[in-house]
Amino acid sequence: MDPDAIPEEEARRYFERLKRDAERGGYHLNPDDDMTMDLVRGLMVNEERFGYPSCPCRLASGDYHEDLDIVCPCDYRDPDLGDYDACYCALYVSGAILAGEKEASPIPERRPAREEREKLRASRDAAQPAAGPEGLSQPVWRCRVCGYLCAREEPPEVCPICKAKKERFERFM
Repeated sequence: MDPDAIPEEEARRYFERLKRDAERGGYHLNPDDDMTMDLVRGLMVNEERFGYPSCPCRLASGDYHEDLDIVCPCDYRDPDLGDYDACYCALYVSGAILAGEKEASPIPERRPAREEREKLRASRDAAQPAAGPEGLSQPVWRCRVCGYLCAREEPPEVCPICKAKKERFERFM
């Protein structure tokens, strides 16, 4: 799909939904409308191409489980915002950038190489407890995107804070 072939009204609806969800979670989208709409179209293209909205500034493999860390909002958004006032692609920005007090600048890539991601995933999977932490009747789940915690048998279908899907949760010790 060509990003320029996306009807403006469809891209605008996607943008408005993304902005509403971001603001509900305490986040801000980049105030540069042209750049933000380009990123929105990139998300839409990736969602059409792969079935999920992977970060438009990174190469996706097409394997959902391999790319979970770069499904927007990616696992690196919050650390990037904390350290650099913007996420890697600058779709999400800090209040200082939104207010014009700072400008977004280039950010180093946090995403580990594929081999390292596979090692991290394997060690995380091996460390998953069979039951909840001692004293709890249910396991505790943590959203890998925003850190939301909940105690229940299964993670929620969608994070109530950042709207990340169920697959983005991990058991929390």
